[in-house]
Amino acid sequence: MSDSTPTSPDVFDRLEQLLEFPVDFPFKVMGRRVDGFAQAISDLVRTHVPDFDPTTIGLRSSSKGSWLSITVVVRVESRAQLEALYRGLAAHPMVRVVL
Repeated sequence: MSDSTPTSPDVFDRLEQLLEFPVDFPFKVMGRRVDGFAQAISDLVRTHVPDFDPTTIGLRSSSKGSWLSITVVVRVESRAQLEALYRGLAAHPMVRVVL
């Protein structure tokens, strides 16, 4: 599980108060730079956001090339969708951190 998993629903309560849905929401997902990591994240995002366009993914390698940062911006329709996507990303075995 990710190091950044919220321990209480307070984080999502605060986000819900600050956001007006639907909203374009950015996620930064980090993990080891291994074959299939970006595709796995893209596939996971599409399970939660079916109209997600994977060509919009941003990739950035660490200076030594060991880690990969993936940026996705998704249109989320509700707090429930946002929370489900975050938890799905954080629980993925290839993911180290979700911001």
